[in-house]
Amino acid sequence: MQRFSSTPCGMYASFWRNRSLVRTLVRREVTGRYQGSILGIIWSFVNPLFMLAVYTFVFSVVLKARWNVGNDSKTEFALVLFAGLIIFNLFADCLNRAPSLILANANYVKKVIFPLEILPLVVMGSALFHALISLSVWLVFYFIFFGVPPASALLFPVLIMPVILLTMGFSWILASLGVFLRDISQVTGLVTTVLMFLSPIFYPLSALPVEYRSVLFLNPLTFALEQLRNALIWGKIPDLLEFSVYLAVSALVAWLGFAWFQKTRKGFADVL
Repeated sequence: MQRFSSTPCGMYASFWRNRSLVRTLVRREVTGRYQGSILGIIWSFVNPLFMLAVYTFVFSVVLKARWNVGNDSKTEFALVLFAGLIIFNLFADCLNRAPSLILANANYVKKVIFPLEILPLVVMGSALFHALISLSVWLVFYFIFFGVPPASALLFPVLIMPVILLTMGFSWILASLGVFLRDISQVTGLVTTVLMFLSPIFYPLSALPVEYRSVLFLNPLTFALEQLRNALIWGKIPDLLEFSVYLAVSALVAWLGFAWFQKTRKGFADVL
């Protein structure tokens, strides 16, 4: 019986060894989403542009919401909200699709030479592409209304790494569980919806009573949302120690998810 490496080195080696295949599948995933449509890949720009316009109108004009940081700009809340949604949508897109990944690619399961562990990586690549498109739309709007973003915005690629690792860990676990427990996809949809409202996306963390703030930090996205938004909008550099701990925990979750996937994949063929 073939043995699959489940070590941390094996996790990174698998990505590096199959990087060309991952790149090809990500490209196919992105283009396939818009295949047959008139605008094609232009929709990847239209969708976030439309949503940002809707958020700006609803929250700043209709609800007259503000983030309570001393700036009464009508567009501030929409930009703050949209920055948080970029991160959350990356996380939710991967998690919601993870349980059905193996089921949707059952023909790959019995092909010994195909590295099943890269399927969540392909979804992550597609989600990252759309997150970067959304970020570019956000940057354009920020530039129009507030000028050049703070220099700390350059830390975005670094600050998003823990989110990527954390999401990959959960995706590997859910991709495996989805083979054995078909209801897991329904549960995942509910959990991501709950997490959206239990994350500081629509409201600042400071709006909560002090006794509830520590509870909110049990949400794995809370720290990332706070740090990324601080860097993008308010020019605050994250605490190095806190970020290092979050990165280390995220890397551990990624490895545990990868190890679980590798240990359980031997039973995929029997179930499918």
